[in-house]
This record gives sequence, C-alpha cells and structure tokens, in this order.
Amino acid sequence: MSKLEVENLRKELELYPSVPGLQMNFVGGADLFGYVGIEAVLDQMRMKTMKAGFEFNIMVVGQSGLGKSTLVNTLFKSKISRKSCTPNYEEKICKTVKLHAVSHVIEEKGVKMKLTVVDTPGFGDQINNENCWEPIVKYINEQYEKFLREELNVNRKRRIPDSRVHCCIYFLPATGHRLRPIDVEFMKRLGKMVSIVPVIAKADTLTVEERQEFKEQIRKDLDANGICVYPQEEFDEDPDERLLNHRIRESIPFAVVGTDQEHQVNGNKVLGRKTKWGIIEVENVAHCEFANLRDLLIRSHLQDLKDVTHNILYENYRVRRLNESNITFSELELSSWPTENGTDKSQL
Repeated sequence: MSKLEVENLRKELELYPSVPGLQMNFVGGADLFGYVGIEAVLDQMRMKTMKAGFEFNIMVVGQSGLGKSTLVNTLFKSKISRKSCTPNYEEKICKTVKLHAVSHVIEEKGVKMKLTVVDTPGFGDQINNENCWEPIVKYINEQYEKFLREELNVNRKRRIPDSRVHCCIYFLPATGHRLRPIDVEFMKRLGKMVSIVPVIAKADTLTVEERQEFKEQIRKDLDANGICVYPQEEFDEDPDERLLNHRIRESIPFAVVGTDQEHQVNGNKVLGRKTKWGIIEVENVAHCEFANLRDLLIRSHLQDLKDVTHNILYENYRVRRLNESNITFSELELSSWPTENGTDKSQL
C-alpha cells in the first residue's frame, strides 16, 4: 500500500470507537491474497435504492410574488408545485399562514424519488406579520413527532414513512439592502430545527454590483445574528467536504432566477427569461446562481441533507422529547405489547 493509502486508513481507524479487549486492523491492497468482492456491496445498495426509491421533502418559504412555484418547477424540470398542479388555481392573499403539501413520484434513469413540496402561502403577506412563523414551526415538529411515534411502536413498520422536512428554501426579496426583521426572526427560530438554504429571488432585478453587495450584506447579517444556514461548518466531516462546503458558504445566499420557458440561443434550447435586452439563461452561471442551488440540493448534497435531518436535527428533537416527563407509553399508544395467558405484560 502507498503511504497515502496507509495514512487514509489510519484516519478511518480513528473514526471507529475503541472497544476494550478488541483489536482492530485494516487489511487492504497488496495485503489481500486475491479478489474478495467487497466493493460489490455498492452495486447491492444501488439496486436496493433503485427498487425501493427514496423520499425527499422540501419546504419553500417566502412572501407572495417571489417565484417560489416557478423555481421549484425549474429545479425538477416538471410541473410539481401546488400552483402548477391545482386545476383552476387562483392566486390570493391568505389571511393566515397555511401549509400545503403536494407529493409526486419522479423517475429518472430507473431511480424513483417521492418528492414532497410544502408550500407556505400567507407567510409575510400581512401588515402585521407577528408570529407568522409559528404554523411552520408547528408543522416541522409534527413531522418529527410522527416519525418518533412510529419508531417507538412495538410492532414497527419495516420502512417508516418519512415526512420530515429535509430542506427549507427561504426566499429573500431582492431589495438590495439587508435582511428584514421578519427574515432574521424566522431564520433564528428555525435554523436549529431544519436545514435552511436562503436564496435571493428574482435576482435579475439587481445589477451585478448590487447583487454582490447584497449577498455580502446578508452574510454579515447572518453572522451578526448568529443564524445557522446550511451547510453548517460544525457538521463538516473531512477536509474534502470542508473545502467544498466552504465554497458554498461563500456563495450563500444564491442569487436565482426561475422559469419554465425555453428559448433558442445560438441554435440551442435553453431555459431562460426573455427581456427587451436579451435572454437571461437560468442555467448559465454567468447570468445567475440557479445551477449552484440545483447542484447543492440535488447533485451533491441531497443525501447529506437527509443525513443531517435524521442524525442531528431529528435526534435533537428525539432526545428532548424522551427526556420530557410527560411522554409516557400510554401517551404514545403503545398498546400492542405481547400477552401471556391473557395478561398484558405492559401492566406488569
């Protein structure tokens, strides 16, 4: 084995917890007598995932008119937003924040994904927006609670349905100034409950200079208010991941433009918005940062978003709930204990 491989194995060994009386060594490369076939487990995992599919739940939050539905449709290149798939949809301002979830199964090259988009109409649309985040906090906690109750059942399902929110895209209006009080309050309250990815909506309304100044001001406001957005620095696990996430953190918030219209540019069809000055190409990084957002959410960090939700955010909720004195077996309706001679063992 090369010195680099040995060093990498040594680092991996440090990740394993030490067990008294257990000796652990790594064997690999030239130390093996021949081909074992361990790497075939990756193909096994891929086949199982392709058969079963997977779930991804995304929430979009922002005031009306910021293009939330259009951006979600652009991300997944299909009509999946509530606005797009609701017959005779009428745009109206809600008096209160109401949450609506729409699910779709998207299949690409044999891989199935059940995508749930949670919309939050009414957020930030009132004259008095005090506590407008409370229905969103309640919804996120309800999904954690639903998963926890399923986990604590005696006869658990082999695969627990996952409705937990894996990512929240928070839409900031392109004001060119700084974060509004409602933006600060929302992200402070939800930053430790869900992975938040802030974006500047309709970024084509800003000049390049205005956009850059706005992004820098938002990052300063996030730091000044102690707001955690995804990807959090404390969750980086290795140097490569740290380097990639550092570049992402320097780009946040993403300045995005959404559209489902195609136009001809130099003989090629591109997604873009046509103006009297030309065509803004959505997937051209020289025009906006939509491609960076798409890569983060789907191509590079989708599984990490799910892992952070399950291993950190949900785990924090689970520990807190189980430590509360008011959570009991009877409350969780654990009534399916095995019986012996007609006696319920849970009563013994």
